[in-house]
Amino acid sequence: MTYHTTRKRSKSKLLILLLLIIAMALICKSVAMSGAEFPQLSTIPSKRPLQPFNTAANPSATVSADRLYSPHAILVSVSDHTVLLQKSSETRIYPASLTKMMTTLVAIENLPNLQKEIKISDSVFQELHNTDATMAGFQPGEKVRAIDLLYGVMLPSGAECCITLADYIGGSEAGFVKLMNKKASDLGMSMTHFSNSTGLHDKNHYTTVRDLSVLLNYALQNDTFKEIFCTSRYTTNPTRQHPDGITFHSTMFEKVNSSGTAYRINEGRLMGGKTGYTEEAGLCLASYAVKGGKEYILVTAGAKGSHKTEQYNIKDAFTVYNSIR
Repeated sequence: MTYHTTRKRSKSKLLILLLLIIAMALICKSVAMSGAEFPQLSTIPSKRPLQPFNTAANPSATVSADRLYSPHAILVSVSDHTVLLQKSSETRIYPASLTKMMTTLVAIENLPNLQKEIKISDSVFQELHNTDATMAGFQPGEKVRAIDLLYGVMLPSGAECCITLADYIGGSEAGFVKLMNKKASDLGMSMTHFSNSTGLHDKNHYTTVRDLSVLLNYALQNDTFKEIFCTSRYTTNPTRQHPDGITFHSTMFEKVNSSGTAYRINEGRLMGGKTGYTEEAGLCLASYAVKGGKEYILVTAGAKGSHKTEQYNIKDAFTVYNSIR
């Protein structure tokens, strides 16, 4: 009697298990057919890139690209992302200090408090020793507000400000560079790879003027970045090492003034910019101008010359902006 009862119970358990398997199979089939609740990884949409640039059918810039000193150039209308002029805009270049636009943007987006004081360590200067990097003028051990470091990055192109922010935000410059490359990828800068935060020459540190125009177009939407980018002169908060603060001058505006050229262009004004130079990169410039009520971005790179020669990157900017109809 006990044997038959046990056998019936075993059959019942097998039947229940079989019914559960059939039910689970039906549920899985239903989900797979709908594809709504649990999409496969390949169907999950990735982050949308920024609106792509469009080449103007009838460019409003009348200057010929052949007239420019810079072998690489791109002029973009900010309002509709239209490319008005380009010259080898997708050819790989070395960005030199134009790198610092990305350094500044990533720092701003990762700093919750721009009034926070950050100490500049001795190791920053040891790292930059013998690199011939441009400095803003801060000293080892100096405690500096984050906002003052940002101005130090962009106006005098201070490498010690870059490394200090990189160490503070990323834990190291290498950690910060990962954030820079992540941001470049998010923006669709597919021809760009950063190896450092300063723009010091490295064969694996490269971009294109088109990618840099994408970066600048995006960064100018950030009010803090735009204010810094368009500032010609700035004085930092007092510190123990600098009781009167340090007064910075924009490298672009400084060079514009030294050449005797006014900020004004025909029916407009050169609003802001960032210069760059290394022997390998040549003279570079990323600039922003307003003309006839419209906003424009121009990025040029590779012009022959140096800090001591005529600033052909600045000359190209005025040539292009003045040519816009």
